Amino acid sequence: MDYQKEMFDTVRSETPANLIDLNVRLMIKAAKAFKVPIILSTVGVEMGVNHPTRQSILDELPGIQIIDRTSMNAWEDVAFREAVAKTSRKRLIFGALYTEICLAFPVVDALAVGHDVMFVVDAVGGLSQLAHRTAVDRLTHAGAVPNTAFALVTELFRDWATPHANAARTLLKEYSIEGQALVSA
Repeated sequence: MDYQKEMFDTVRSETPANLIDLNVRLMIKAAKAFKVPIILSTVGVEMGVNHPTRQSILDELPGIQIIDRTSMNAWEDVAFREAVAKTSRKRLIFGALYTEICLAFPVVDALAVGHDVMFVVDAVGGLSQLAHRTAVDRLTHAGAVPNTAFALVTELFRDWATPHANAARTLLKEYSIEGQALVSA
């Protein structure tokens, strides 16, 4: 949710914007490889308040229908909740910018209605380190499970002998190469 220019430009927590972008793209590729439904939402694009989803992320999701909201809390948006309901999934994985707003609000609400929720801490970011850490603590105390993008991929396929292992190996190798290039730059 809300992987938009304005949010990327003002992330000030421990994971830098370029690494958040890489981790979000890894999540998308893993979801596609393992047939996990993806819901993409933005806030305020149609109103002219914010820019659309970052292009590098959109490039991984050709043809996806984007749910543009007016509310900071995606869970308050009927179209968003309907999209979640259509997946028939009880377990949800969230990523969003900002951790303390666009991630925290819908995660707390999804937990309240009985969903099991995981959020990917290195695919999110806050306006400050304190804001990010406070939100991570809040979500963890509420019952959501923190994870990292790399660990999420390995958790989704679990075993190198499964049919998904080749897809996972390719994803993780590409991720490692691109991540190394980011660190070296």
